Amino acid sequence: MTAKASGTFTLGGDLTINRMGFGAMRITGKGIWGEPADHAEALRVLQRLPALDVNFIDTADAYGPDVSEDLICEALHPYDGLIIATKGGHTRQGPDRWTPVGRPEYLRQAVLMSMRRLKLERIDLWQLHRIDQYTDRDVQFAAIAQMQREGLIRHVGLSEVTVEEIQAAQKHFPVASVQNMYNMTQRQSEPVLDYCEQHNIGFIPWRPVGGGGIGGESRALQEVATRLGATPLQVSLAWLLKRSPVMIPIPGTSTVKHLEENVAAADLELSDEDFRLLDGAAAHA
Repeated sequence: MTAKASGTFTLGGDLTINRMGFGAMRITGKGIWGEPADHAEALRVLQRLPALDVNFIDTADAYGPDVSEDLICEALHPYDGLIIATKGGHTRQGPDRWTPVGRPEYLRQAVLMSMRRLKLERIDLWQLHRIDQYTDRDVQFAAIAQMQREGLIRHVGLSEVTVEEIQAAQKHFPVASVQNMYNMTQRQSEPVLDYCEQHNIGFIPWRPVGGGGIGGESRALQEVATRLGATPLQVSLAWLLKRSPVMIPIPGTSTVKHLEENVAAADLELSDEDFRLLDGAAAHA
């Protein structure tokens, strides 16, 4: 049981990570607001990651807010061998409430505060959580490019964007990663994934096994899971890894048991026939 089995991807041409990562949203409270229900278990989850060879952790200043970054620092600093990616540009007004803010001064504050909470001198991958529709996007991109030139950010990523928006951002900085919602049944970002594959941009699917669809009740999914001695969720993660070499799933959880089940999915080997069977079932869900 090791994330090494998922293979590797090199972000931005110089940061090689194992493709099975960890999303640190669920180590916060209900509605992604406040402290986790079990602080000690959240720390155990994070501290288990290195032993499982999970060396890519995705978080955001909006998770809590601040709580996820604080826990990561408490559990793992100084991050020997780990890449901590974070995001900024989303403000919080309560549980399950999110509002993008892309004013340059706010984006700078987000980067500097994340650096402070994580105790980093530079953020290896900083992602714009959302493009703010009320601030000119080129102004937002220019502010990010400036912080990259200053050495505050090593690589830049985007979240919930179209191909056209990626291309617009690339006029200001190289786009190292894109984080869009994507799973076996929710594939509106298929054109974005194809673009990322063509340009060697890491694609980080959020909600990698969520959203219902064929889910655990699908005959095809159950059939493949039974044959492999796995759970339907593990097969869904294995499907993502096989879908594209630039895919970097980041399943999240608040328990060690569930974390270990997720990482074990990296060891599953779907045949081409299994992949096509699941693909077809999802298409008709």
